[in-house]
Amino acid sequence: MPIIKIDWIEGRTTEQKAQVVKEFTDTIVNVAGAAPEKVTIIINDHPRDNLANSGKLLSD
Repeated sequence: MPIIKIDWIEGRTTEQKAQVVKEFTDTIVNVAGAAPEKVTIIINDHPRDNLANSGKLLSD
């Protein structure tokens, strides 16, 4: 059972998330031969003030 984890900055619409989920699922089905009902996708939306790069919060 493939499990895909997506961590990104919050702000995507439900429609964008649905498209990403569909396309990732289709790719796993086509490349790995998994059944669509076996593909699990976990999306974690992170606020900009919970992420940092180069020693600075992304919210700065």
